[in-house]
Amino acid sequence: MIGFLVMTTMLTAVSSELPHSSDSYLWYPREITTNPVTIETDGNYSLWVCVAENANSFVEIADDRYVLEPERAGNRNTDHNWKKLGRIAVESGSLKIGFGSGISMIALSKKNGFNPENALLNMRALPLPDAVEDQRATLARGTNTVFTLPHYTDLESWETTADKLRMRILLGSGLYPMPEKTPLNTQVFDEVAYADYRVAKVHFEASPGFLVTGNLYRPLGAGPFPGVVSPHGHWTAGRLEDSERGSVSARCITLARMGAVAFSYDMIGYVDSRQTKHNWGGNREKLWGIHPFALQLWSAIRAVDFLSALPCVDPDRIGCTGASGGGTQTFALTAVDNRIRVAAPVNMISSTMQGGCLCENAPLLRLDNSNMEVGALAAPRPLLVVSATGDWTRETPRVEYPSIKSIYALYGAADRVKNVHLDYEHNYNQASREAMYRFMGKHLIGGDWESFVEPAYEKPDDDLLHVFPGETPPEGYLTGEALIDLLIEQAKEKRTVRLPKNTDEATQWREKHTKTFSYLLGVATPPVNTLAATRLAMKETKAYVLEHWVIGRSADGDKIPALFYRNNKAEAQDAVLVVHGRGKAFLADLENHSPGTLVTSLLEKGKAVLVIDAFLIGEHHPPEKECTRTHIDKFHDTFHPTDTGHRVQDILTAFSFLQARYDMTGTVDLLGIEDAGIWAILAGAVESGFRHIAADMNQFDIADDEGWEKKYYVPGIRALGDIPAAMAAGDIKRFLLYNALESDELKA
Repeated sequence: MIGFLVMTTMLTAVSSELPHSSDSYLWYPREITTNPVTIETDGNYSLWVCVAENANSFVEIADDRYVLEPERAGNRNTDHNWKKLGRIAVESGSLKIGFGSGISMIALSKKNGFNPENALLNMRALPLPDAVEDQRATLARGTNTVFTLPHYTDLESWETTADKLRMRILLGSGLYPMPEKTPLNTQVFDEVAYADYRVAKVHFEASPGFLVTGNLYRPLGAGPFPGVVSPHGHWTAGRLEDSERGSVSARCITLARMGAVAFSYDMIGYVDSRQTKHNWGGNREKLWGIHPFALQLWSAIRAVDFLSALPCVDPDRIGCTGASGGGTQTFALTAVDNRIRVAAPVNMISSTMQGGCLCENAPLLRLDNSNMEVGALAAPRPLLVVSATGDWTRETPRVEYPSIKSIYALYGAADRVKNVHLDYEHNYNQASREAMYRFMGKHLIGGDWESFVEPAYEKPDDDLLHVFPGETPPEGYLTGEALIDLLIEQAKEKRTVRLPKNTDEATQWREKHTKTFSYLLGVATPPVNTLAATRLAMKETKAYVLEHWVIGRSADGDKIPALFYRNNKAEAQDAVLVVHGRGKAFLADLENHSPGTLVTSLLEKGKAVLVIDAFLIGEHHPPEKECTRTHIDKFHDTFHPTDTGHRVQDILTAFSFLQARYDMTGTVDLLGIEDAGIWAILAGAVESGFRHIAADMNQFDIADDEGWEKKYYVPGIRALGDIPAAMAAGDIKRFLLYNALESDELKA
C-alpha cells in the first residue's frame, strides 16, 4: 500500500489546536481566549501578528504590550496583514497572551527566516481571516419544517428511493438485517363473550423479557377472519380511551362486529406496558437502534406475527389503523411489513408537522424526506388518508393527498388511495372511524359497506380490559435501565450472529448489503458533474504545483477547504486522498514552509496528493470562534446526518473531485489519520473506487459505546456491526488498519 504504514509512523501527535515545533508556534485567537499556551523551550522569539488594516488593537505577551494602530490598505489583496512586532524573551512553560479585536493569528518563532504567511500556504486554502460557510452547519430541519414531495417521473426512480427509505427505517431501529424472531410465549386469557363479539386479555414477548400487552377483539364464529392491528396513539387513557374525540374500544368492537379480528395493543409506557416510561433513552441506546420508535415498530411487527398465527385469522388479510401517534405507527409498520394489505393512518401524514414525540422521530427517519414519502411506501396497497381541518392535516386534500396519489399513479393504482377530509380538530372520532370502516370493508373484509354507520356500543369496564392488576409488570420482568441493558445485550448477540466470520461470509455480506452504509450515514459519492469547486490560488515550485481549493456539491451548499499537490509534468498521476482528524494543517512542515514529511514522501513517489478539512474541522472555523451546528429541536438525528456522516460525505466528495480531473489517472488511495481513520473505513464501505484504504485506528476501542457516542456517533451503527461490517461491505482486502487495539470484535 505505497508504504502508508511506514510513512504514517513519521507523524507526531501534538496537543495544540495548530501544529508547532519546539521553536515555532501559531495560534488562532479562539485557542488562547481563555487558556494560556505552553512554550516548550526558553529563548528569544520573533513575535508576529496578523491583524486587520483598520484595527485599533494590541497584543500583550511576556509583560510587553504592543499597540497596533490602523493603517491604510497597501497593495495586498486582503484586509488582514502580517506584522513583525519584534523579538521578546520567553521562558518555557505557560504563557498568557492578551489581545484586542481584529487579530486573526499570532505567531512566535526562534528560527531565522521564519515567515508565518509562507508557512500558511501549506496549511490553509483560504486567506486569513476567512472560513468556509458550510450550509450544513446552519441547515435546520425539524418536525415543523414544511416539506414538498419530490416529483418522481418513473416507477424505477421511486422504488430506488423507497428501498432507501425502508432500509433507513430498519437501520435506525436496529432491525437491519431483520433479526431472528424469538418465540412469542403468547398468553390469551380472561375472554369475555358479548352478544356479537368477544374480547380477551393478551400479552406476548416481542423479544425475550419485553412484553407487548393489549386486548383481542374477535367476531363470534371460527373464521378465518381478516385481522387488524390497532395502535392507539397519545390519548390520555391509551388503548382504554373512550371519548368523543377518540375511542379505541369503539373501533375494535365495531371491526369485530363487521367480521374482523382486531388487536389493540399498548404503546410503551401506557396502561399495561409498564416496563419503561414512554419517553426515554439517549445516544448510547440509539447506537444500538434502541429507542421508543424502535420498540414500538418491533412490537407492531410481532403483533402481526401474533395475529397471523391465530387459527381464526386469515394471514393474507391483515390491516392496520391508528390516529396521531398511532397513525405514525400505522404507516411505519406498513412501510416495512408487506403483510399489511390495507392501511388507514388518521390525522398524521402531514407536510408541515412530522410528529412531536420521541416515539415518532426515529433517527435517520427523515434525512431527506417527510412523512409523505413514508406514507407512500404503502403503494400500491390500499391506503386511506383521513385528515381534519383543525390540525396539521388541514392541507391534505390539496397537498399531501395529491402528492401520495402521484406515487400510486406510478403503479397504475391511483384508485387505491383515498382521502377523507373532515371538519374537526385532531381526532379519531366516529366520523373518522366510519370512513375507516367503509374502506376496510371494501378492501379487507369484503361486502357492501359503502353506507355503513357505527352502531351503538358499550365499552367494557377497564377491569375487564386491563391485562395486569396493580401498577407493575409480572414478576420476573425487568424495568427501566435494567430492561434497556437487557435489550442492548440482545442487540449485541444479534450483531454477533449476523457479522461475517470468514472471507466467504464477508463476500456474501458485501453482495447483499451494498447500500447499507450509504443509507446509514446519509452519504453518497456525487456525480462529477454535480460538483461545485473554486480554485482560490496556485503556487508553482520546481518540485510540484500547489492549488488551493474549496470544493463541494452544487445542490448542497457544503464547502470543503482543500490543498492539492501535483507534479509539473503532463502525464496523468495516481492520487492519494489524505484526511487528518485535526485538519490538513497537521500535514504541513511549519518551520520549513513546506508540505510535511508524509505529503513530501508521496510526492516523491510520483503521487498527486489531496488534503482536506472535513466537516467542522480546520478552516470551517473562523479565527475568533468555533463554528457549531444549528439545532432547532431534540430530534436532530431524525432530520440530519451526524457530524460523522458529513465527514464521510466530504471524503466521498473529495474522491469525486479527483475523478473529475483529467490530469489524474482515476486511481485513488485513501489514508485516514487519527480520528479520520474511522471516517476513512466508513467511506471505503460506501465507495468501491478507492484502490486501498489505510486507516489509523488511533488506539480506539471499537467495543466502547461511550467512545462511539463521543467521537463517531451514528445511530444504528453498533447494531449493524460498525467497523467489521464496514470492512466486509467494502471488501476486506482493500483495508489496512494500523495503530489498533487488540479487539475480539475486530477479529470477528
